[in-house]
Amino acid sequence: MSFDALLGNDALKQRLSVSLSRGQLSHCYLLSGPAGSGKRTLAKLLAAAMQCTAARRPCLQCAQCRKVLGETHPDVVTVDDPEKKTIPVKLVRDACADLYIRPNEGAKKIYLFPRAQDLNAQGQNALLKCIEEPPAYGVFLLLTEHAEQLLPTIRSRCVELRLSPLDDGALRRALAARFPEASQDALLSAILRSGGYLGQAIDLLREGRDLLPQTKAFAEAFSAADPGALLRVLVPMERLKREQLRPILVQWTEVLSSAAAVRSGLPAIAPESRTIANNRTDAQLLRAAETLRYAIPLTDANVGAAHICGMLCVKLSE
Repeated sequence: MSFDALLGNDALKQRLSVSLSRGQLSHCYLLSGPAGSGKRTLAKLLAAAMQCTAARRPCLQCAQCRKVLGETHPDVVTVDDPEKKTIPVKLVRDACADLYIRPNEGAKKIYLFPRAQDLNAQGQNALLKCIEEPPAYGVFLLLTEHAEQLLPTIRSRCVELRLSPLDDGALRRALAARFPEASQDALLSAILRSGGYLGQAIDLLREGRDLLPQTKAFAEAFSAADPGALLRVLVPMERLKREQLRPILVQWTEVLSSAAAVRSGLPAIAPESRTIANNRTDAQLLRAAETLRYAIPLTDANVGAAHICGMLCVKLSE
């Protein structure tokens, strides 16, 4: 089975397979690449390979592999708090303390940092102490979109695995298998806008397919430049909680971004974006997107949904 579950990146996979066969794995890997490039997939496969009990690793079938892939392995620890903008230094220190307790059942004790670029200076210095001289069973997998944000002293102690984009053919085949109902235009638009990264293309197609009712109504009202229709969309949203309002406004921004892409010559992922692109100008799209980008952070502040929706009624009708 090896690393075939990760699409593309053949040279990187061959390099890891050779290291595994020779027993020359590093104690610290830096997995770098944009969002959607496959960092999490590679991290799971690499962790599974280190715990795998089969001859050809990772087999993805043994008990150790299944636990890693199911995120239930006691010796594969994720170091993160998604609710925090930066990873608390306490989590790093706790991981460093835990490092010196031997593995429960696996060959290695693996610490996975899914957003290593969000370690502050304190956290990075605490991590540096861990990775300088870990016990033989200790392994660190640092995932990052911005490797340059890590201290040079950390990067110098890591083996960097930089993920590459897929070619158009491989990306199209993967997307067609996941979205058999998607139109050729939608697939092409996702491929062109994703930069070759499967995760980003999947997100784009999901956005186009899973539009909220408020988004469909907004697209119709905005493309028609109908203030009354826009008002009928926004007034019921005044009763929403701020945390309910935010994802709606984020999706509206994404639809406008897709419409702008259509106006630049790309095919549309969703018909709503095509309709907006056909009826509004570049300047109008830009102004509306800027208004929404101003409104979205207000949902995290002490501003009521009614006030936000009232502002949008005025600004989006201009």
